[in-house]
Parts: sequence; C-alpha cells; structure tokens
Amino acid sequence: MSNNSLLVAIIAGVLQGIFEWLPISSEGNITLFLRAMGSQPEAALRFSLFLHAGTAIAAAVYYRGELEGVFKSIPEWRPDSAFQNRQAELSFLAVATVASGVVGLLAYKTLDAVVSELAGGGFVALIGLLLIGTGILLRTANQFQLGNRESPTLIDALLVGSMQGLAILPGVSRSGTTAGTLLFRGYNGSDAFRLSFLLSIPAAAGAGVLVVLETGGLPSVTPKAAVAALATSAVIGYLTIDILLRIVERVSFWAVCIGIGTMALLGGAFILFI
Repeated sequence: MSNNSLLVAIIAGVLQGIFEWLPISSEGNITLFLRAMGSQPEAALRFSLFLHAGTAIAAAVYYRGELEGVFKSIPEWRPDSAFQNRQAELSFLAVATVASGVVGLLAYKTLDAVVSELAGGGFVALIGLLLIGTGILLRTANQFQLGNRESPTLIDALLVGSMQGLAILPGVSRSGTTAGTLLFRGYNGSDAFRLSFLLSIPAAAGAGVLVVLETGGLPSVTPKAAVAALATSAVIGYLTIDILLRIVERVSFWAVCIGIGTMALLGGAFILFI
C-alpha cells in the first residue's frame, strides 16, 4: 500500500473476512479497494491473495468437527454409508486440492505477467470482466442442474479443483465457481457450499504461502499491518461465516457480481481513455 497504512490493512482484512464466503470474488473486490487506496496492481493482487490465509484459519476452526471426522476415517474402514461418504469426501478434497494447485499456479504465473503489462485502468477493467463472467456462471448454475448427487466423484474433484485454481484470478469468485460447478453436477445448495468451503481451506492457505514465497517474506506492507490484516480476516471470517451462509440462500449474488463488474469495467475504461 502506498503509505503502509495500518487502517487500510485492517479494512482489507474485514472485507476479506466477509467477502470470502460470498460468491462475489473477495480477491477482485479487495484488489479494487487497494487500488483505490493507491496500491500498485502487483502489490494489491499479492496482498489480497495473502489475506486468504486468514480465512483459511477461520474455515478450519468453523469446520473442525467435519475435518476431524474426515481425517479419522483414513486408517479405518467400515461398510456403512456414512463412513463411505466421508471416504469419498476425503478423496474429493485430496484430488481437488492437487488440481487446484496445478491450475492455480499456472493461472498465477500468467496473471503476474499480464498485470505487469496492463495500465491501471486495464487492470481494473480486467477485474470487471471476470466479475461479470462469475455473475453469468452463478445465474446459469441457478437455472440448470445435472442429476441428483450426494457423494462426490473423481470427475467432480477434477472439475471443481480446476475451477478453484482459476479463481486465483481477481474477479473470479472461488466460492461462486466451485459451488456453481457442484450445482451443475447435481448437488443441492447446502452440500455444494459445504464442500466448497471445506476445499477452500488448503487453497486459501496455499495462496497465502505462495505470496510469502514469491515476495521472500510478507507482502509490501509493514509486518504490523500484515499481521493485523491477517488476524482481522480470520476473526471476522469466523464470526460471519454462519450468518452469511444463510444470506447466500436468499440474495441473488449473480446480480451483485454483474453490477460491480460493470462498474469496474466502465471505471477502468474511463481511466484508460481520459
């Protein structure tokens, strides 16, 4: 951030803690916020990715009971359906995480090169286009479902993992693309979002680690600001996840994505041509 402002870092942490659970691209919106606060595109992108580590902690704590049940099933085997579903979910999380890592790393390297070539307005317009694309995906997923599934398959893992990897692009909602893909595959809404959020834990933690490895340390803010933002995103994320999951069932977030994306696209075009 241009002035390494502790206040700006904390606000970004609050936004991450709220936006991560909504299908409106936390990364894209936080990147837009940081750009408005004076950050350079590369710095804004890296800091927004870094904050995902905080919400990974929040999700792990919130879903600690489910995670414990899944990992307890590793050394055991039982013929009952509940156990077999846990084994299927464990395989889903493992395969999807690997697919996310491969696709996400390729997307990140491509994005890093693209961002360095784009002017400020071009970067904002790119985020706007990706937000609009996310809104269209969510709208389509609400209308069409394929089948009636209860237990995740290998194909589900590869599809959802790949889509989550692409969500490293700012403007592409991680929860929106993964939950939308699961809805397409025939899962009901509660199962789609539950699997999506369980899968977010290794992906979000990996995004934070990737930024640290890329920069050789914390993002381009003071250590105090980085720690404060991370802690804020974790605390706010934990406090808001339950209520926001209920809101998701009632609000048409596809329209929010398209609305914010359109404003970002127009704003970016304005910056480019003035």
